[in-house]
Amino acid sequence: MKKESREKLNLFFSSFLVIGFIICTYFFMTLTSKVSAGVGNLISVVVFILFGLIVFYATRVGEGVPVKRFSPIVLCVLDIPALFIIIATLAPAFPLHNALATQPTVMTFACVALGYGIPYTFLSGFEIKEEIDEEAIKEAMVEGGLAQELAQLEEAETEETVEAVEINDEVATDEDVAELSALDGAEDVATDAE
Repeated sequence: MKKESREKLNLFFSSFLVIGFIICTYFFMTLTSKVSAGVGNLISVVVFILFGLIVFYATRVGEGVPVKRFSPIVLCVLDIPALFIIIATLAPAFPLHNALATQPTVMTFACVALGYGIPYTFLSGFEIKEEIDEEAIKEAMVEGGLAQELAQLEEAETEETVEAVEINDEVATDEDVAELSALDGAEDVATDAE
C-alpha cells in the first residue's frame, strides 16, 4: 500500500512539474517578443527542449534502477530529424528553410521531440529488480524432458572423462614400471662391466 501511495505522489508531482513548466513557458515566450529575432528563436529552442526533457522525466518516474541502453533507431527516427528541423528553421542556408520558417509550431514540436528523444536514446525508464526464489524455480521446473536428458548426458560425459583419466594413469604406471625395469637392467649391466 505504501508503494502505491508513493507512486501516486510521484505522478502528481510529475504532472504538477509539467503544468508549472507550461505556465513558465508563457512567460518565456513573452520575453522572446522583447528581444531580437535570433535571440528569441534560441530562447524558444532551449525552453522547448527543456520541456521535452521534463516530459521525459514525468513519464519515466518509478521505482527501481534506470535501464541504460543505446537505441540507434530512436536516434535515427527521432533525434536526427528533429535536430534537422530545428537547424533548418533557424538557418536560412539549409534546405526547407522557407517552408519551415513560416510554421513555428513545427519547430516547437521538433524541440520537444529532441528534448524527449535525447534521454530516451540512452535510457528507457526504470526496472525493479525482483529477488529470485530458487525454491520456487525448482518447483516450477518440469521433471523429465529435455532439461533432465541434458543433465544426464552431462553426468555421463563427466563419468567417462574420469574413467579415461584413470585408465591413462594405469597405462602410464605400467609404462613407468617397464622403463624403470629397463633402467635397472642397464645399471646392473654397467655395474657388472666395472
